[in-house]
Amino acid sequence: MNGRKRTVQIKFRVTEAERDLILEKMKLVPTRNMAAYLRKIAIDGYIIQIDHADIKAMTVEIQKIGVNVNQIARRVNATGNAYQEDIEEIKGVLAEIWRLQRLSLLKAP
Repeated sequence: MNGRKRTVQIKFRVTEAERDLILEKMKLVPTRNMAAYLRKIAIDGYIIQIDHADIKAMTVEIQKIGVNVNQIARRVNATGNAYQEDIEEIKGVLAEIWRLQRLSLLKAP
């Protein structure tokens, strides 16, 4: 190790699939030196953490609409009538989805 600039060695294990993914990503940058690539990513790379709470809430509301639409479709097929309160409930849930979407767009950078 005499004369080396970098004297500390860090080791870690990966699966074959992870290694293949690293090699694929290395092809996107002009380097064949895995140590240099991994060092650059570890020092200068960053992780983006995304809050999916708004999307999850919207998904719940969409699922509610799907359930309501299925119930209304069964009732309409059986009786030939749609009830106004069912339609109003769907409109209310749709309004909540639009509210959540506007909220998530306002939070976006």
